[in-house]
Amino acid sequence: MLGTSSLASLPYLRSYKSRRASSYDTAGNNKDSWDIEPGQTSTIFESPSPGCVKHVWVTMWVDEPHFLRKIILRAYWDGEEHPSIEAPIGDFFGIGHGLMRNFVSAPLQMSPQEGRSFNCWWPMPFDSARISIENECEKKLMLYFYVDWEDCNAGILPANPEPYEQSADAGRMPALPARFHAQWRREGCTEGWLTERLNNDNIEEIWSRKPNLTDADNYLILEAEGDGIYVGCNLNVDCFQRQGNDWYGEGDDMIVIDGEPWPPRLHGTGTEDYFGTAFCPREVYHAPYHGLTVYSGNSDWPWKGKNSLYRYHIEDPIRFEKSIRVSIEHGHANKLSNDYSSTAYWYQLEPHKRFAPLLGVMERLPRHNEPEFP
Repeated sequence: MLGTSSLASLPYLRSYKSRRASSYDTAGNNKDSWDIEPGQTSTIFESPSPGCVKHVWVTMWVDEPHFLRKIILRAYWDGEEHPSIEAPIGDFFGIGHGLMRNFVSAPLQMSPQEGRSFNCWWPMPFDSARISIENECEKKLMLYFYVDWEDCNAGILPANPEPYEQSADAGRMPALPARFHAQWRREGCTEGWLTERLNNDNIEEIWSRKPNLTDADNYLILEAEGDGIYVGCNLNVDCFQRQGNDWYGEGDDMIVIDGEPWPPRLHGTGTEDYFGTAFCPREVYHAPYHGLTVYSGNSDWPWKGKNSLYRYHIEDPIRFEKSIRVSIEHGHANKLSNDYSSTAYWYQLEPHKRFAPLLGVMERLPRHNEPEFP
């Protein structure tokens, strides 16, 4: 089994060669970083033969604000023209808003000092592969990296196999590992309909004013076509428009699989519920599969400013065979106007639906931390 890794499986000696691509100084000195000039794209890993990326580590330095939204990570599998991974580098590694924080999850981690060390443990099988970094900063990027991967025997992962093989014991079984995908999205100002302030006297009337029986106006986290599994996301909310207490977490998550009729089989009860927390959390917490990594509120406005959450479906991956649409309400029935961004992670058999064009660098920059909110 390609890429199997757990304490229980470690004694079983699989057939592969351990390899690494890194930024080490090949002259034997201590200049162990790559310089990537403004506007330049550098390939940090490339393999013409089958294998599986098991770990990616990066750290970087550029003397410029918001650089984590200006540096783009992309990955291409099996000679494809369009990327299967495309995201600002900070968002890919688990936190948006151009921020770094120490946190630990099972697949993604930001580590000391001050969250500047990024680690990814998502397994990424391939028949051939290329991973690149694009620098859209105005200044030179100094990049340190490791890509640790398993080099497998040629032919173990055919690029375009029959999607399934029949097994008398197990029924329809996938003939090969699906390919890893990650996509970043942003809606800088969601279109909320609430115009008056919420208070104890009107909140119940407002909640019942506009029932939401569709996902059409939700914030879209993922829309994919093909055969695969959804394995989670991080979500970043910047609350900048005050309408009462503005608790953003009354937004339900909705996951529509294979074009099923409404209501979907996976319909949640609130944002904090989907992300594994409860009762309007106001404290940082991180666990293997869920967490709240950024909290910026205060006693006057508990959810003002930047918030980041993650939920990874590692023990409970969500299966789709034709399509999947993952979305979440921005406030109850999409009543609030705030800044939403996200990175979705999934595996699927290629080909994948081509991603929408990535927003330009100015449209990716985080919102300023305003001292006063309207």
